[in-house]
Amino acid sequence: MNNNDIIIRLRYALNIQNEDMLKIFKFGGVIIDEEQLHTLLVKQDSGLKRDEKVDIKQLESFMNGLIISQRGQKFGPDLKPVAPTFDMLKEEDINNVIMKKLKIAMSYTSDDYMSFLKTAGVTISNNELSAVLRRPDHRNYKPAGDRYLRNILKGMAMEYRPADVKRTARK
Repeated sequence: MNNNDIIIRLRYALNIQNEDMLKIFKFGGVIIDEEQLHTLLVKQDSGLKRDEKVDIKQLESFMNGLIISQRGQKFGPDLKPVAPTFDMLKEEDINNVIMKKLKIAMSYTSDDYMSFLKTAGVTISNNELSAVLRRPDHRNYKPAGDRYLRNILKGMAMEYRPADVKRTARK
């Protein structure tokens, strides 16, 4: 899965409109216009590298913006806004960080993720899910492959937009 595909699937599953996408990017510190958004939302060819259309910084800025749009700005003890973290240091971190930030933004629990996976037809243990949601320096940390994130996003779309998913399946 490339970075562009992650944004497209999140937008579809959460039914985010264009105006809201622009706001989410802005909350994350990235200013884009309608034309740039349209370019980002066009599926990328599979032969291109993962970050051809959307680089890691833009992707994480989008996730930070999603958190702010859903949960509000975080303030420190001095009542000043706390800058969002940037945890995607290398390509292997992307899926894990997306899963963690999505969990924060949407107030999901591990049970919600298990439900999405089950809806998508995938069964994993709680321990396996817990391993991909851990900090990278934890001894039981496991990098999340595309399989985890792809099926969570698929399950979200199936649960949140069942009529759309059925209509697409019939074509």
